[in-house]
Amino acid sequence: MVTREEVNEKPESNEHNLFEARVLDKGFVRLVDMMGDDYAAVKAARVSYGQGLKTPERDKALIFYLMEHGHETPFEHIVFTFHVKAPLFVARQWFRHRIGSFNEISQRYTEIKEEEFYIPENVRVNVPEDRQKAVPVEDEELLEKVKGLMVKSFDDSYKVYKELLSLGVARELARIVLPLSTYTQFYWTVNARSLMNFLNLRADSHAQWEIQQYAIAIAKMFKEKCPWTYEAFTKYAYRGDLLEA
Repeated sequence: MVTREEVNEKPESNEHNLFEARVLDKGFVRLVDMMGDDYAAVKAARVSYGQGLKTPERDKALIFYLMEHGHETPFEHIVFTFHVKAPLFVARQWFRHRIGSFNEISQRYTEIKEEEFYIPENVRVNVPEDRQKAVPVEDEELLEKVKGLMVKSFDDSYKVYKELLSLGVARELARIVLPLSTYTQFYWTVNARSLMNFLNLRADSHAQWEIQQYAIAIAKMFKEKCPWTYEAFTKYAYRGDLLEA
């Protein structure tokens, strides 16, 4: 379940850091910086005619016109920076979105903590008619068995990791025994146009459930910071099936 709450750690000196979503069992998304808003897209679009802002009604109408007719470059002038904590397998899917900037925590220089592994809250099975889609099953016995197997695997991997470190093996080599469930952290700076592409692909039932949760969290922040752009996006350009206007 994705929830929006205030940052409970010492915030950076930035009002955007008040926006945080807890995601999965130990992950989060934080909006730590932002440049521009709905009006930035309006001003960028009107510069073609040497014009600027007009009335709120006309400015909002322009946002909707741009989105409806596929004129998306003005939205590149709205830029977000997020701090994300997610399992490695989610991060690797995320990094395939190339129009954006990423900086990730280094496991060469930091030691992984024992509790930094994602444990799923559901078990999913593939749908025969759709290889991209997996659906949860309501089988508590199966869920507990799967969780038990995963936790044992994580514990075993972590014990080997710690033993390698105790033998003097460098962190950059010892880390290779850790599973894809290991949490990582990264900064993601992205413009609104590319963010909307991310939402089209990841806020969709065909995406893996875990990255869906991050996409939904980001969509809520996008909606709050750029309500006109978000509304126009969900009305005219959104191709997924999880978000509402």
